[in-house]
Amino acid sequence: MDPQGIIIGDDGLARPAWASTDPLLREYYDTEWGLPVRDEHGLYERISLEAFQAGLSWVTILRKRPAFRAAFADFNPDTVAAFTEDDVERLLQDPGIVRNRLKIRAAVTNAQATIALRDEGGLVDFVWQFQPSATPTPLTYADVPTQSPESAALSKALRKKGFAFVGPTTMFALMEAIGMVDTHLVDSHRRGTSGVWI
Repeated sequence: MDPQGIIIGDDGLARPAWASTDPLLREYYDTEWGLPVRDEHGLYERISLEAFQAGLSWVTILRKRPAFRAAFADFNPDTVAAFTEDDVERLLQDPGIVRNRLKIRAAVTNAQATIALRDEGGLVDFVWQFQPSATPTPLTYADVPTQSPESAALSKALRKKGFAFVGPTTMFALMEAIGMVDTHLVDSHRRGTSGVWI
C-alpha cells in the first residue's frame, strides 16, 4: 500500500497510513483530530502542544500529553500565566514532558498572551478569524500543504500579540488539528466530519 494514501483498517474504515497502525494515533485520528476547538482552554492547550511538537513527531507529544497536562495545570491559562522562573526550572527536571527551556517559557508567555486577548474578544475569535474560504482536497499526503497564506497571517498576528513558537507551519498544523482546514484525505472516513466544511 502506498504510504501516502489510504489504508482500509480491520474495521473497514479508510484512514491515512499514519493513523492506521499505532492505536494511540488511530484513536486520536478517529475521535479528535480535525474537530472544531472553540473554547479558550482547549485552544491554548492545542497551541502549547503544537509548539512543543516543533521538530518532533506528533506521536511523541501525544504519548506525553497526560504528563504535559499534569505539568501545566491541565493547560489552565490563568494558572500557567503565573508560573515563575522556579516553575520553569522545575519543569526542566520533569522527564514526562519535552524539556526544552524555550518551549516551556513559550507556554507561559502564551498563557499570558491568551489572558491579554480577553480584552479584545478572546483567543478563540482571534484565531478563527483566519479560517480560509476554501479547504484543500488532498488525495495523498503529497497533496497536503504544510502552510498557507492564512497560517502565515495567523502566525504574524499572534506574534504581534506576544505569542511565541507560532510559526506558519506550526499554525497550519494547528488549523488542521482544530478543524479550520480539512486535510483529511478525500477517501478517508473522516473527510467532512468536522461540520466546518461540507
